[in-house]
Amino acid sequence: MLARKSIIPEEYVLARIAAENLRKPRIRDRLPKARFIAKSGACNLAHKNIREQGRFLQDIFTTLVDLKWRHTLVIFTMSFLCSWLLFAIMWWLVAFAHGDIYAYMEKSGMEKSGLESTVCVTNVRSFTSAFLFSIEVQVTIGFGGRMMTEECPLAITVLILQNIVGLIINAVMLGCIFMKTAQAHRRAETLIFSRHAVIAVRNGKLCFMFRVGDLRKSMIISASVRIQVVKKTTTPEGEVVPIHQLDIPVDNPIESNNIFLVAPLIICHVIDKRSPLYDISATDLANQDLEVIVILEGVVETTGITTQARTSYIAEEIQWGHRFVSIVTEEEGVYSVDYSKFGNTVKVAAPRCSARELDEKPSILIQTLQKSELSHQNSLRKRNSMRRNNSMRRNNSIRRNNSSLMVPKVQFMTPEGTQNTSES
Repeated sequence: MLARKSIIPEEYVLARIAAENLRKPRIRDRLPKARFIAKSGACNLAHKNIREQGRFLQDIFTTLVDLKWRHTLVIFTMSFLCSWLLFAIMWWLVAFAHGDIYAYMEKSGMEKSGLESTVCVTNVRSFTSAFLFSIEVQVTIGFGGRMMTEECPLAITVLILQNIVGLIINAVMLGCIFMKTAQAHRRAETLIFSRHAVIAVRNGKLCFMFRVGDLRKSMIISASVRIQVVKKTTTPEGEVVPIHQLDIPVDNPIESNNIFLVAPLIICHVIDKRSPLYDISATDLANQDLEVIVILEGVVETTGITTQARTSYIAEEIQWGHRFVSIVTEEEGVYSVDYSKFGNTVKVAAPRCSARELDEKPSILIQTLQKSELSHQNSLRKRNSMRRNNSMRRNNSIRRNNSSLMVPKVQFMTPEGTQNTSES
């Protein structure tokens, strides 16, 4: 059978499909903005086309410490295996050159007992036995079945050389593993930063703020915080600087710029004339190609090693007109910290203009605070009216329920014609 011909012409259908496709907006996935420091503190930088690779071998210990754990364990295992095999070959060559292997092959039984005083190493009759003796010498196991004699000065030299090489391998590999387990950035895993930074008014000034905390009870000694703004700039001569770093001062009443990180703290930067954020308003912030890098440094109390924790905030992660909620409370004489609210913020009144405009027109701040106060009063009036209405509705519903539960009155007619009313 032939297919039924459509009633609607094909030209009309194709034109309609094309028109619908044109109407639909094509939404492309927005590429994530590249950042120099990830939220975890890792540096987002790839090194390419490094020609002088030999420089890494000049500092072999640091190269081993920087390797991944799987590579370190492979090198750790192969270093011992290779040294055992190398000295096993040397022990076998010593026995072969001295004729010990042929002596054990030719004599058997009781005759072998007399060879112990004439061979270099007793019971080394094959490469397998030489490999086992190499392991016993370097690891100092000493099972007692194989031992050296004073017949071969060359064997004594090999013994001294293997002991020295074994000690060097042990010192380097064990030191490398210890340094990997005690690296400073491991302590930084318990130093946390807020997910977002905020810009709000504090003491009459616009301030850039974020929160930092330490999850461990052991403290960070001489902790200090540094803030830098990294952005792409162009000089008047036309030179493009892709990584232009600008220091941001931290508002700290202590002259040494150290903080006492016993509880989560809000680090504040006053946006003044020295700040790179001085000319940025709330509207301009979304279009800014900048990254605020935060660096926390200090000495670990338990180990004495200097540690460093890093994070960064791009423009999308800075909330204008927000403030961090309080998470430290006093309970029964003890200060308690609620880390579930560590990054929580609340919206507060803040002018949307830049700090420069706020300095030039201080009345903007007064108007903003007055508007927020009026809106707050209006919201309070609405809440009170809603509560009043809810209470009135509740009272009316209670009255209706009480009236429905009242006992009805019943009238009885007596023979004399008088009415007698009684409540049942």
